[in-house]
Amino acid sequence: MQRILDHYLNRRVLQRWRRAAEQADNSSLPVLRRQRDQARGLRVHLDRLIQVADGRLLHPSTGPNHFPKPLGTDWAWRPELWRMPMTVPGLASVPRKARLDNRVAVFHDCHLAEISLRQIRNSDDSDLAPFGLAVETFEFHGTFLSISVELPDAAAAGLTRQHAIRAGVMARHEHPDVLFARLNIQHGPNTEQVLREIRPDRAVSFVDFDLAHLEFNERRVSKIWLDLILQAPRLNRVVLRDLTLCRYHQADL
Repeated sequence: MQRILDHYLNRRVLQRWRRAAEQADNSSLPVLRRQRDQARGLRVHLDRLIQVADGRLLHPSTGPNHFPKPLGTDWAWRPELWRMPMTVPGLASVPRKARLDNRVAVFHDCHLAEISLRQIRNSDDSDLAPFGLAVETFEFHGTFLSISVELPDAAAAGLTRQHAIRAGVMARHEHPDVLFARLNIQHGPNTEQVLREIRPDRAVSFVDFDLAHLEFNERRVSKIWLDLILQAPRLNRVVLRDLTLCRYHQADL
């Protein structure tokens, strides 16, 4: 009965908005303004539903956090950009600071900005992520290009120095280039950083950030983010086919 009622209500809603669209040319301005505001509010939820549904239906047999994890993992995550279609599939002539979604942003110091970013569909049998991010650079006169990924609050909850954070990066380079991963932990007004190099000759690179030697206040950790840094990426195309992060306990010594 509930399914029949939902079908009936959905059909009535569709009829209402179809009629409003057909009469938009002749509607009064107050009515048109009210309908526009209602449609915009509805579109936010519809776009979110379509995005989540497309991401889940692409790989129904695997969950969003399906990837290899070390023993003792208590938190794991694959960012939405690698598992759900973006509302805007790409950017061209990227400014020095641009946001791709609510957790992924790009930064660089090149004044020409001959950079393009585009979400692509992964198609290899070895791909566990439905999507990847292609980064193309032409003339690049800056010193760095960084893809910054902000981790969810769950990654910082209960974080201690006995933890280690692992980043799994699957990247393909048109020309071999140096790629660095930098973990940033903000605690109070201070930020601790750990830098690791990712070798371009490996299909999948795992980098572990040991937190035992960092001086941070475990009770004041407020934000964690990861920077994937390409140094002087001139005339190159780098495809980040997957990015995964997990947090695990290290053995007590």
